[in-house]
Amino acid sequence: MNIISELPEEIERYRDKKWRREEALKIETAPQVETLVEELGFLLALTDVRTPLPSVYIAVCGRRDAHMPRNVQKDYEASLAWTLKDEVMMRGNVYYGKLVKGRAMFVAPRLVPAFNAVWGVRKRVEKDHFSPDALKILKILRKEWEMGTADLREAAKIGNRSILTKEIEKLQKALKVIPQEVLYQPKFTYIWTLPEARFPKEMSKTISRDDAVFEIAKAYLGLCGLTLPGDLARAFGFNRREAGKANHRLVDEGFADRIETGVYSLKNLDLQI
Repeated sequence: MNIISELPEEIERYRDKKWRREEALKIETAPQVETLVEELGFLLALTDVRTPLPSVYIAVCGRRDAHMPRNVQKDYEASLAWTLKDEVMMRGNVYYGKLVKGRAMFVAPRLVPAFNAVWGVRKRVEKDHFSPDALKILKILRKEWEMGTADLREAAKIGNRSILTKEIEKLQKALKVIPQEVLYQPKFTYIWTLPEARFPKEMSKTISRDDAVFEIAKAYLGLCGLTLPGDLARAFGFNRREAGKANHRLVDEGFADRIETGVYSLKNLDLQI
């Protein structure tokens, strides 16, 4: 049996519609970004065609071959995508942070419990996962609730700016810290806060890792239409066993069809294209 190794054109057309890779569907406003996040479940921020996932930048461009230019400041599409990213982040209606593989991404509130179950770190084991500097950052934010980058570095007594950036990124990946605002004047800085400040209900909800991986796999197949062997594992860093288990469950629950070994299609996809 020949395993499918390339995406059929009908799947590309499905993604054109889902990811807004069409001129008539491209997005221009923050509410449109939020609608897309809610529809897909998650959305990367500023990645282009080289990352096989939907993003704000791709949806702004409205085409398959969207490539981020080198000089983003002088490019209209890149500038608009950046502006929308900031605006949506500050509106706070969908989750934003550097999450899976350190990529900046938006997550629909309904999937926050799933992301937290997979990548979050429980408070009781934080000392085993985070450095002393990261723990200081957490302690300060839990007391002050929000703080700018420079003030946070001073309060945590972290002399090296790159160390602070590195620790904040680790905390973001673990769903412990999020940016809630960005300021460009008098100088560029982020205002940091805790995820539970914006998403208290979602952050307090507990689900099993198996259920979490299943929910993420469901959203992933829904936005992709069809996945090839190893796609789910590569996209999220899951091991092949748990990715396969989630895909099998999608079939069992009538959400997906198993086309070939490791190849899964959205149920009745031909009716949705």
